[in-house]
Amino acid sequence: MSQGDERGYGGNDPGGRTDDAYSTLGGTRQTRTRLPGGGDDGDGYGRRPARNSRSLIMAVGVVVLLIAAIAFANQGGGGDGSGGDNERKPEAAGAGPTTATGTKPVQGKNGTIAAGFAHDEQGAQSAAANYAVALGSADMFDKTKRDGILQATHDPAVVGTLQAEMANAYSPDFLRNVGLNEDGSTPSGLTFVSRTIPVGTKVTEQSADTATVEVWCTGLVGMAGQGSTKPVTATWFTITEKLKWIGDDWKIGSSSQAEGPTPVNGDNRASTADDIADAVEGYGGFTYAR
Repeated sequence: MSQGDERGYGGNDPGGRTDDAYSTLGGTRQTRTRLPGGGDDGDGYGRRPARNSRSLIMAVGVVVLLIAAIAFANQGGGGDGSGGDNERKPEAAGAGPTTATGTKPVQGKNGTIAAGFAHDEQGAQSAAANYAVALGSADMFDKTKRDGILQATHDPAVVGTLQAEMANAYSPDFLRNVGLNEDGSTPSGLTFVSRTIPVGTKVTEQSADTATVEVWCTGLVGMAGQGSTKPVTATWFTITEKLKWIGDDWKIGSSSQAEGPTPVNGDNRASTADDIADAVEGYGGFTYAR
């Protein structure tokens, strides 16, 4: 996906798929592949250069900020604890980027996907985050599971058309291009990875029965295992979901995706292919709530 490009699924452009092997739906986003054979790294994951002075400066900076934060937290006058005019009043529920609403997360589910979201702003954000995870999962590469995900997350009025378009998008050629077999299965000895991890959500428009929610995400996509030529890489993107209140739950009417915001890469060395495969198989996901 070129920078600034935006592709949708559902709505006027429900396919949301190009010939690019890492495009939009189902965790397939544009990525940069590092082929094995570079240097003395035999696992197919290139290694970063040795840490330089920048790493030391960053580490010192973090320590300084931590000390400053502790000092700030411990300061403040004595007295009766009322805080006077300097006391910071709590923000309204859901107003801050990390503020918990205090409302319990959804407890129902539709198959493996959370369901029964609240008919309010928190419920819309929770629905959008959980739907983003499902639509970016490896299950989207299996037709039966994909049809179930689309049915569980979308407005019934668009499901039939969307399922047909996704069947065409996930063609044998496309599946081969991402390293899978033509039927969507994973080659022996490898682990296919496609995960979407929401970083935050924001409601940009809302009425009684509709909501537009942006979900800022990072994602993992690629093939883990010895001999993989498509190593697992991280991507950053924002999904915009237009939700409708249908049948006592939020459903997607249409959605689109844009690249970024993307932070600067850290100084972490890439793990081995086996470490990535073990992590994917060993760590499960979450039910997201505001």
